[in-house]
Amino acid sequence: MNMIRLIAILLLVGGTIALVYGGFSFTKDTTALKLGSIELSVEEKETINVPIWAGVGAVAIGGLLLLLSGRKP
Repeated sequence: MNMIRLIAILLLVGGTIALVYGGFSFTKDTTALKLGSIELSVEEKETINVPIWAGVGAVAIGGLLLLLSGRKP
């Protein structure tokens, strides 16, 4: 499998996941207060939304790369 086909498949899978889930979230641990040996930490939940156009674009570019990598000049 050549590199262009691998990139095309990764774009197809990533774009499909972006369209299905629409984004992802993660928790970030931050220190809110530190007084000597006493430390107060806070967990913040961050959410990143992936736009629909980015998912559609990744699927389209991945599909085109896959189609064009199969052709032999």
